[in-house]
This record gives sequence, C-alpha cells and structure tokens, in this order.
Amino acid sequence: MSDTYSTIAEPAEGLYREKGSRFLAYAFPVQSEQEVKRHVEAIRQEHYGARHHCYAYRIGKDGARFRANDDGEPSGTAGKPILGQLLSAGLTNVLMVVTRYFGGTLLGTSGLIAAYRNAAAAAVANARVVQRTWDVELSAAFPYARLNEVMRLVKEEQLRVLSQDFGGEQCAICVSVRESRAQRVRERLGESGCGDL
Repeated sequence: MSDTYSTIAEPAEGLYREKGSRFLAYAFPVQSEQEVKRHVEAIRQEHYGARHHCYAYRIGKDGARFRANDDGEPSGTAGKPILGQLLSAGLTNVLMVVTRYFGGTLLGTSGLIAAYRNAAAAAVANARVVQRTWDVELSAAFPYARLNEVMRLVKEEQLRVLSQDFGGEQCAICVSVRESRAQRVRERLGESGCGDL
C-alpha cells in the first residue's frame, strides 16, 4: 500500500455561470471534520445572500471519511457531482464548497448536476496539486547518555522532530516518520536503548 496521497497545497477557487446563476467553488486542504465545519460556516457568512452552499469532502487514506451535502438542492444534484470531481482528480484531505447565486431560471436536474460538476472542476483546475506522505508519530524515552546516538538516527532517517525534552537524566522525543519507514525507525530506536513513551 502506498504511503503517498494527492491533495492541494493551498485554497483554490473556480467559477461557473449558467443561465444567470453563478456557481462559486472553493477548495480547501483539510485534515479533519472540524476544519470542514469551520470552512463551510465561513463561506455561509461570507455569502449570506446565496441560496445554497453545497459541499463534499474526502479525508484520510483512500478518502475513507467522506460526505456529499446538497444543502437544499434536489437530492444528488450538487454534493455527488462535487464529490465526483474530487474522486476523478484522486484528491483526499480536500473540502470543496460550491455556493450558488440563483439567476432566476431553473436549470433542471441535469443542468444542476452539470453546473456543480463544472464549478468544482474549475476549482480543481486552478488548484496546485501536491503529493504528501502519510506519516505516523513515534515517541521514545531514553537515557541522556544515548542523546547523540538518537539525534544521529533522527538525522539519518530525516525525521521531523515534533517535541523533545532533554532536561534531565531521562530524555524524551516525539518524531514524525513516513508510514512505510515507521517499523524500521521503531527497530532502530529500540536498538539505541529507547523505550516507548
């Protein structure tokens, strides 16, 4: 299983117009449902005059956590087409919100599906897609006498130090490591006399 995934580097926007209606698409990199709620609420407040704020998101490995929301549009006409664009682009850890300003002309089911899909596609096209790695956190405790050995391992394995405490006889470190290398790093930490925290 791969420990890399595609996501977006920063927020991106897209616009689609159909028969007077405007569909404003906003894509955000996200890590949690809490972030999703914050972004959706911020869009609602920014565009309080809009009729609908439909959205979809995928979070986690293989987009394991996902949702599509039609926000009052006919069932399946907004959230699913937006989610479909995230799926076809192979993106995860991404939220897409499409805000609709009604232009006075009904678009019908197929028209709505196409409009939400095209707005989301425009935001994806404007996004900078990047590859990231799935990382895990490892914490270890070790005697101060092993500090140089542990720090050499951190450098050799190119670990990202999240926190460290070297203030006493007993030291502690928390690092982030690429998932595919986590077992090897655990073993090397064990060989260096480190115990799990």
